[in-house]
Amino acid sequence: MERRDVLRLSAVAGAAGALTLGTVTFARADERDGGGEETRKVTGHLPTGCPDFVYLPVEVPRGVREIAVSYTYDKPAVPPGTQGNACDIGIFDERGTELGGRGFRGWSGGARSEFTIAAERATPGYLAGPVRAGTWHVVLGPYTVAPQGMDYEVTITLRFGEQRPTPEPVYPPQRAKGRGRAWYRGDCHLHSVHSDGRRTPAEVAAAARAAGLDFITTTEHNTVSGHGAWEGLWGDDLLILTGEEVTTRNGHVVALGIDGGTFIDWRYRARDNAFGRFSRKIRAAGGLVVPAHPHATCVGCNWKFGLNEADAVEVWNGPFTPDDEVTIAEWDNTLVAAARGRGRWLPAMGNSDAHRDPDLVGHPQTVVLADDLSRQAIQEGIRAGRSWIAASSKVELAFRVTAGPGRHAGIGERLAVTSGTEVTVRLEVSGVPGCSARFVTDQGQLYATQLPASGTGTVEWRTTPANAAYVRAEVRHPPADGGASGLPGAPAALTNPVFLGRD
Repeated sequence: MERRDVLRLSAVAGAAGALTLGTVTFARADERDGGGEETRKVTGHLPTGCPDFVYLPVEVPRGVREIAVSYTYDKPAVPPGTQGNACDIGIFDERGTELGGRGFRGWSGGARSEFTIAAERATPGYLAGPVRAGTWHVVLGPYTVAPQGMDYEVTITLRFGEQRPTPEPVYPPQRAKGRGRAWYRGDCHLHSVHSDGRRTPAEVAAAARAAGLDFITTTEHNTVSGHGAWEGLWGDDLLILTGEEVTTRNGHVVALGIDGGTFIDWRYRARDNAFGRFSRKIRAAGGLVVPAHPHATCVGCNWKFGLNEADAVEVWNGPFTPDDEVTIAEWDNTLVAAARGRGRWLPAMGNSDAHRDPDLVGHPQTVVLADDLSRQAIQEGIRAGRSWIAASSKVELAFRVTAGPGRHAGIGERLAVTSGTEVTVRLEVSGVPGCSARFVTDQGQLYATQLPASGTGTVEWRTTPANAAYVRAEVRHPPADGGASGLPGAPAALTNPVFLGRD
């Protein structure tokens, strides 16, 4: 027999962090006749300025085969320019809610209003596995709260019965056939139904192949449930890396190519001084730390953690927008510090962040020079900056700097010559009709020219290390506003730099 209780719990305003509500309890298994289900409902109110995370403890008794959770919250009208209500949801099991701990069982953000977890299956975004007895925690994440506050309702249903076996997840292999040392095209920021995307993994894989990609990375928001969802979708022609878009209140970071099943926590802000710890966890799991869309305009998307922990930075995210232009300029400014020596510099990446139609998988894409089509080789190429960004697989590009026979350097490398040595910068490009090419240095743009109308051409420019500590290439479309703003048009391609001069 279903039992329904209504508990009215109210939260008080507090600093960023967490608030724990009163515990929800259910009947013990030995008080039941076996089978059936039991439901509890919790209602409450969250004021503006409430903690980032609100935990609702749920005492799960023995004998539960499935836990189901649904929630709603009000969305009152707010004045223009004022944030309304938006609330995320997830759950931790009896192993606890410790930051970076083992209790994580799923997160759907604001993409779903309900989910279920059982031993043999779970809603996308959540991890299948035994529903063990103990204190579980439903987590509300009030992302933005209207001036009126937020009224919420959470319904928890436990279904009793014998648990079934949990299938062992199958993660993608770490190598595909490849072409030996070659340029490989990839999109390392993608979403599916396992977070707020609308495509299935099969649809994402098909779109990647249609876009001419050699590798992709699955990066769901704050969950790793998608890591085991690609069985049968990889092949000799497509390497699938597992990752996560770690979505904090102070910016998003792509954990690129982490070990399958590795969860990276997101429940901290820049003020908490925790990002270094989780950056190290990403690397320990074999991944790269890549801040995503650092100047995006969505709430919580601006990158506040600095770039000291980054292995690369996403400077172009999806269809090109002014915030990408700001990110490119900011990234270019960081190159000067490494220009005169072999000091660390931060490579640039471009990814689609595709969620649903009409988002194009592979627009843009990162083209990486790697020894083979494997997780390790692709990551080494990205980390070394041996890469460039293309709007699509139709764009082909070659870029190098030479100083006579046998003396040359390619993208991400250094040409070690004296400051007065004349060098030739050469760009070969195709698939970019109507575009222009320009060379950017530590002094800014020093050379630009219109490409042939066909979109295929070669551009050469001569300089010296004294005049250009580094040089990188950009291929741009005409400005949409005809140049009235003074900004260049959207890129069709851009490269990482070639550094010039000796240490």
